This record gives sequence, structure tokens and C-alpha cells, in this order.
Amino acid sequence: MHMADALLSPAVGTTLWAGTAVVSGYASKKLKERIDDRTIPLMGVLGAFIFAAQMINFTIPGTGSSGHLAGGMILAIILGPQAAFLVMASILTVQALFFADGGLLALGCNIWNMGFYACFLAYPLIYKPLVGNSQKPGRILAASLVSAVTALQLGAFSVVLETLLSGKSELPFGAFVLLMQPIHLAIGIVEGVVTAGVIVYVQRARPELIESIAASRSLAPGISLKKIMMTFGVLVIITGGVLSWFASTHPDGLEWSIEKVTGQGELPEAEHGIAAVMKGIQEKTAFLPDYNFRPSEKEPQTGAPAWPGIDRGTSTAGVIGGAIVLAMVGFIGAGIRLFRRGNPSR
Repeated sequence: MHMADALLSPAVGTTLWAGTAVVSGYASKKLKERIDDRTIPLMGVLGAFIFAAQMINFTIPGTGSSGHLAGGMILAIILGPQAAFLVMASILTVQALFFADGGLLALGCNIWNMGFYACFLAYPLIYKPLVGNSQKPGRILAASLVSAVTALQLGAFSVVLETLLSGKSELPFGAFVLLMQPIHLAIGIVEGVVTAGVIVYVQRARPELIESIAASRSLAPGISLKKIMMTFGVLVIITGGVLSWFASTHPDGLEWSIEKVTGQGELPEAEHGIAAVMKGIQEKTAFLPDYNFRPSEKEPQTGAPAWPGIDRGTSTAGVIGGAIVLAMVGFIGAGIRLFRRGNPSR
């Protein structure tokens, strides 16, 4: 669901940038009140894991489309909504800046669509009431499915609404929404199942973590998170370095929907204005565009992409990208912690 700049007008893009900035400021302020030194590295490792997981597109049978994990619900359940939103913002920023995945003008929209609904609506209003205090896998699965589907449906509808407000006549509202919502329903079901699996593991490995987040209280002293962090750290390397080779070669749900409506996978890019400036910046910062080496650094590809795509460029992107997200989230967490210590009266 990573939107390109071509889908947006400057007005809509900058408005969502502003909205995302406001929510990020709110999340930072709230997190400052209860941030735990032990959760900062966990934020980074989970962010790296979601980054790597988003590289793996899975095929939606019978459609010619694919989808990938968004990860907002996983982050919200384990970290809490404020920390989860900041981690998701970091992931999407790294993807846009260094891997050209999603536009820079569209970054605010992408953070909003994949972060806000999962963290601040689906988690507190759907997942928490449905799961309650239960630790039963069936209850967790049901709550994960409903909340993940809801978050993705809201995100997909927002994409359609944002293109409508941007005046993209190539994407008529009715036709676009009738393609986007069903395909992201299928993606949401997979997201819910994966979310439940991750949460059940964390619940069994360190139930105190989930309980403290749900109750909005600090983790009790003496509780170690090293085992969980090591597990997710290993998963980052395996997922980004190896499993990413097996990503589906079909277009994702957004690209597929655009292609069905317009006959082409993407809209023409603006040659002037803020979108063109953002594109120029992205071309300079993205050292591994599309999660691979630049074309001049590898042999040209002919014909359909191979599957599995065993490629050292993909593995490099997965591991390096995870490391950048880990460092970026760690820097943000450390900054919030230092600000709190420097302003104890606040």
C-alpha cells in the first residue's frame, strides 16, 4: 500500500505530512511519560523485523495480485500505540529515502494509512476489547483478524479518498474502491493470521510485556526482553537475507488495482513542482532502489523476473535496511529518553 507521488496532489501530500507530524509529536510526548529503557532496543528490533517482513509479497490466489504484511497491529500490541506509530513512521521513512519504496511527497499519506489506523483505532477500539485478558490462541486469532482487516480496509479506503481529493481523474472513485477494498480484505486476513502467530509467541515467551502494554503501565523491574529481541534479530537476518528471495513477482494490491482501472501499473510522474523536487531528492538518497543494486551495478535482466529471485542485492537490502531501521528507532527512543531526563518536571 505504498503510494507513489504520482497519485497525489501537492496539497493532499503536504496536508497528510502535517497530520502525520502532529500525531508523531503527540506520540513522542505521551511516550516520554512512560518510556522504559528496556523497550527502546525492542522497538528497534521489531522495526527491523517489520521492515524485512514487508519485503515479502505473498500471492493472492486467482487474482494475479500480491500483498505484504503491514505490521501495524503487531507493533501496537507489543509496543503500545505511541511507540508503534513512531516505529512505523521510521520504517516507511527508511523505505522511501533509501529504497525508493513509496514517494517522499506521499510519505505522510503512507505513514497515516499504514500506521494511524492500526495504532490509534484498530488496536485500542477493536483488538483490546475483543481479546480482553484472555491468553487463548483462538481469542487472539479472532481479535487479530478483525482488527487487522479493519485497519487495512481503512487504509485502503484512505488511498482511494486521497487520490479522489487529489483530482486524479484516471482513478474514478467507484471503480477504484471496488478493486481496492476486496483485494485488501484478502491481504488483511493473511495479516491477521500472521499477527496472531507473532503475538501468541510473545505472549508465551514474555506475557508480562503484553500485559503491561495493555494496561498502559511500565514493565516490572527484573523482566528481561533479551530472548525476544534475539529471536526477532535472527528473524530479521533470515527474512531480509533469504526469505525475501521468495517474494511474489505479482504487483501488490495497490498497483494491481491501478492497473485494472487504468491499464497501466502507475500514473505518469509530474515533471515540475514539489513532486519533481522530491523525486530528485529520492534519486540521490536511494542507494538500493527497489531493494536491489542500481542497474549499472548488476547485469541487465531480460524477460520475466525469476522466482525465487536469489539475488545478493535483495539480501543486502534486507539486512542493511533492517540495520538502518534499528539504528533510526534506537536514536529516536534514546532522544525521547534523554529529553525526559533533561526535563524531569514535565
